[in-house]
Amino acid sequence: MSQVMEKTGKAAVEKPRLSFWQIWNMSFGFLGIQFGFALQNGNASRILQKFGADVEHLSWFWLAAPLTGMIVQPIIGHYSDRTWNRLGRRRPYFLTGAILSALALFLMPNSGAIAAIAPPIMVGAGMLMIMDASFNVAMEPFRALVADNLPDSQRSTGFSVQTFLIGIGAVIGSWLPYAFANWFHFGATAPAGQVEANVKYSFYVGGTILLLTILWTIFTTKEYAPEEYAKFHEGEDDGHHKHQSGLTEIITDLRRMPKTMKQLGLVQFFSWFALFTMWVFTTPAIADHIYHVPLNDTSSARYSEAGNWVSGLFGIYNGVSALYALLLPAIARTTSRKMAHAFSLTMGGISLISIFFIQDPAWLVAPMVGIGLAWGSILAMPYAILSSSIPAKKMGVYMGIFNFFITLPQIINGIIGGPIVKHVYGGHAIYALIIAGIFMLCAALSVLFVQDNKDINVKRALSS
Repeated sequence: MSQVMEKTGKAAVEKPRLSFWQIWNMSFGFLGIQFGFALQNGNASRILQKFGADVEHLSWFWLAAPLTGMIVQPIIGHYSDRTWNRLGRRRPYFLTGAILSALALFLMPNSGAIAAIAPPIMVGAGMLMIMDASFNVAMEPFRALVADNLPDSQRSTGFSVQTFLIGIGAVIGSWLPYAFANWFHFGATAPAGQVEANVKYSFYVGGTILLLTILWTIFTTKEYAPEEYAKFHEGEDDGHHKHQSGLTEIITDLRRMPKTMKQLGLVQFFSWFALFTMWVFTTPAIADHIYHVPLNDTSSARYSEAGNWVSGLFGIYNGVSALYALLLPAIARTTSRKMAHAFSLTMGGISLISIFFIQDPAWLVAPMVGIGLAWGSILAMPYAILSSSIPAKKMGVYMGIFNFFITLPQIINGIIGGPIVKHVYGGHAIYALIIAGIFMLCAALSVLFVQDNKDINVKRALSS
């Protein structure tokens, strides 16, 4: 029972529990979104290097992603809280984001063909920014939709199903370039300044799947109308601040964020600093440290081989996260949401550090298991904990503001990560992965100090 409920004495009607397939349909669009994210994460660095980016500059280009996320998600969350039209509350944003994301996926690997307008590297960076902004438009309302439609008792399950679908989409997206190159014999090498055929067609397939899966969610999922939704939250402060503009209200909400959200912010900071490092530097790190490719040699067959294997490895950790997501609700019930998350992050940190000690590419599968445990938990547990601590009618905006704790570490990393790799590590990106592992372990430690309202309510019930 929330503090607001205790003060007013009014009890809201419990939301009806949904069937497994209703939860599945509600989150199915996330499969397509993560398909696109996987293609971006596994291939954006190699595409930008193809267009002339040096390894120490990669993190600067990747700044486009968190910067757009920091701006877009709170705004989308704020306005989706207040939207209601023929499509519903969250679904209009799904559709807009899906169309824009698909277009960006089609265009990014063809940035070299637009060289008459601007240098390919700038076009590629622009497409990366548009792609990530579009992903954020589509993605943010999916988090809020789970909290909108599910009672608190089903939210861990809801976010876990969402994580499972994210994992499935990411597996297919991550493995597609490798499959096109090795199983279907699409061109896996290309001259300098051009993107390999296997990568291009992977992006085309990704854009199509993203659009279709989001359309599935739009046509199969019901949203509660405002009057119906209000019945489930009678007696709660709606969190809206009268006579305030959108931006002013977002800033007010930011200042008034719950204590649990602030504590989770530190966990997210460490986690996403590590993840950003992994996504940006894994390809150059493995190409240099394990495949022994000379630094900045991006046109050799050996570099393409390393890049394709990294894309496949990312598919493995996403596959592990998908399966692990199905186990997380049971693990959280047996221990607690905090302990489940701390264990998962610890496995991820140890695995990232272990890459330094591997010389055979085949053995890289082992650390992907631990990274998959961390990724599966990162996509589910923080949101399950957060959703129990924020006002229901502010779910969208607070989910968007929560994204600050994801984007800020990426922005900081993006500014300093490249220069550190160049000037401190001598261009050897493998050392960045070691630091990423240390940050993941810091996240595991900090989650133990988070106040989880569900745990508090259980303790109160047991003591009464």
